[in-house]
Amino acid sequence: MSVLLETSLGDLVIDLEVEACPKTCQNFLKLCKVYYYNLNAFFNVSKDFLAQAGDPSATGTGGESIWSYIASQQGNSSRSERYFAPEIVPRFKHTQKGTVSMAVAPSIEGTQGGCGSQFFVTLADNIEYLDGKHAVFGHVVEGLETLDKLNDVFVDHDGRPYKDVRIRHVEILDDPFDDPEGLVVPESPPTKPPDNSTRIAEDEDPLETMPEEEEEEQRRKREAAAAALTLEMVGDLPFANVRPPENVLFVCKLNPVTRDEDLELIFSRFGTIMSCQVIRDKQTGDSLQYAFIEFDKREDAEQAYFKMQNVLIDDRRIWVDFSQSVSRMNTHWSNDIKMGPRAQRGRGGGRSGFGGREDLERTHRYRVERNDDGRDKYGMVFDVDDSSSHRRKRDGSRSRERHRDSGKRRRSRSPRTPPRDRHRERDGLRRSRSRGEYRKRR
Repeated sequence: MSVLLETSLGDLVIDLEVEACPKTCQNFLKLCKVYYYNLNAFFNVSKDFLAQAGDPSATGTGGESIWSYIASQQGNSSRSERYFAPEIVPRFKHTQKGTVSMAVAPSIEGTQGGCGSQFFVTLADNIEYLDGKHAVFGHVVEGLETLDKLNDVFVDHDGRPYKDVRIRHVEILDDPFDDPEGLVVPESPPTKPPDNSTRIAEDEDPLETMPEEEEEEQRRKREAAAAALTLEMVGDLPFANVRPPENVLFVCKLNPVTRDEDLELIFSRFGTIMSCQVIRDKQTGDSLQYAFIEFDKREDAEQAYFKMQNVLIDDRRIWVDFSQSVSRMNTHWSNDIKMGPRAQRGRGGGRSGFGGREDLERTHRYRVERNDDGRDKYGMVFDVDDSSSHRRKRDGSRSRERHRDSGKRRRSRSPRTPPRDRHRERDGLRRSRSRGEYRKRR
């Protein structure tokens, strides 16, 4: 007589000892018939020891026998006891991996203990500690590789797997027992786990049951969180949950002739502008065709964002977006552009927080599409190696090389003097100096 357990890690086929343990096997088979074990979790997994299941609450304190279950369905729970006496057969021992036993609940405060619905499967051989304490009623004959996977799962300090391993479905291959009186089989198996503390199963995706739009939104949130954590680890962000300022606009596709004063005059009709800077090349002073505009209020920035999108300025249709830069909060980033006169009056002449070309690359690194020549579709060139720090390092390395080369040339031109002759020349020079000083004194 066999039962097939379909778990999230694989299938298990259990042969039951119906002749030696008739009441235990009848209880197990009828609980399987009413889908009592469906979606139950293996709530206690001890490596190289056992894996326990059969408790709908997944706490280790729940579960009942089939007779108690029938009584509770009829609304007469006092008609039958929760547990029944265990059928412990001395010749059945826990000597082989895959031994299936009913967990025996102890008697507490005058209540009768015994077997209910909880059972366990051994994950190793020769576990003599369990002999005589728990009732063996079956053995796993197929699916030992599933037990190996179950033995290797990661568990918390209570022994429960971090990712649930659940009994998805139970199929009765052979049932020699008649149904108890009052047994009602449900029309369909359950679709939700009976316990509230649900964890994700090993091969389940929590987004599969969501609508397509909500699923895509959740996936994007996860990808954004992972990208932010990566930027924090490499030092591009001060911390992963940092948010860019909501009152700063990023304006690109500008005409090279557009000046700071022009943009400030055009955007000032939406509110007070704290700073308005067209980013320029540090060496040539040419416009890089993008700018940052900081408003005093977030509402003014939002209004300018909706009104100025794709507006024609100096024969160029600009593109307006909210800035994604967080360089104000990161002290390691460059900060070379000063604030405008309004910002200096309002904030004491501080800096605006935008660092030029390098800052734009950090700001829009996932948005800029580059061509083969290194230019993006707006005609900007992101050549960070031409920054002042890289030039100083490069020029310093070249000067050190020239110094080493000149030293080699000087040493190569000097005649090689034997060590003994060098000592004689040095001693003679000392004696000549001492004679000269003696003559001067006389």
